[in-house]
Amino acid sequence: MSRRGWLLFALMSVLWGIPYLMIKVAVGGVSVPVLVFARTALGALVLVPLAARSGGLAPVRRHWRPLLAFTAMEILGPWALLSDAEHRLTSSMTGLLIAAVPIIGVLLARLTGDAERLGPVRWAGLLVGLAGVGVLAGPHLGGGSAWAIGEVMLVAVGYSIAPMIATRRLQDLPSLHMAAGSLTIAAAVYAVPAALTWPDAVPRGRVLAALGGLGLVCTALAFMVFFELIREAGTSRAMVFTYVNPAVAVVAGVLLLGEPLTGTILASFVLILGGSVLATVRRGPSTTAEPLAAAAAPPADVPVSEESR
Repeated sequence: MSRRGWLLFALMSVLWGIPYLMIKVAVGGVSVPVLVFARTALGALVLVPLAARSGGLAPVRRHWRPLLAFTAMEILGPWALLSDAEHRLTSSMTGLLIAAVPIIGVLLARLTGDAERLGPVRWAGLLVGLAGVGVLAGPHLGGGSAWAIGEVMLVAVGYSIAPMIATRRLQDLPSLHMAAGSLTIAAAVYAVPAALTWPDAVPRGRVLAALGGLGLVCTALAFMVFFELIREAGTSRAMVFTYVNPAVAVVAGVLLLGEPLTGTILASFVLILGGSVLATVRRGPSTTAEPLAAAAAPPADVPVSEESR
């Protein structure tokens, strides 16, 4: 990969690793509907004009039904659940739990008719990854965090289902149009709830900065960088950064928010990430193993089409 490719790779690892930190900051000053509306509206304001200039918006209108289902699984439910969960969970723990998405994706693919055989390595990856989730979540199941952990795991399921919808129903819709359309739908859905829960006073500067960062940096800019990375390095190499995101989430939470870095977090990090890599490895004819991009949905709270993978 070229120097430019590595730069884009590093940038993507950060852009899709820090949303959990920004969500943690934002939920301290605004309601969940306001947070989701602000992020989706800002992202749509940037991406919709780009999509309009790149082939027009007719493709979005032709695919509105599956796009609505995709949006429900990738944004409408997940972004609200994630935001609510971070009232009680640290951003680093949330990022690690979401790292289980590739594991859930492999399981769901099997349950929905994927005929691909799971060999011993991939089965071991599933078990190791699930053990990591248990190590991370187990100590918190007895308290008030159990509900929040359940919310995050529902998000992981949604993130696993959305790529299946994209693969089966949205293959003809360009990724830029899918992102712009999904964000627009979500902003429209959350507009009224956001208006009803709008803060009485202007939120603190750090909250406003987090909202702006989520919408403009972690969503709009991230997509533009992601598409450039795909063009520069190809799909398979581009998607490797998804395994770096949880590390960024943990480091950001520890360094910037003072979240604890415990032995449990370190152990679960190794288990979940190691399990995800093993569970999504396929050996092709060349006997060279590589991560299965189609099964490994990015552990980041952004809509991604299978075309992008």
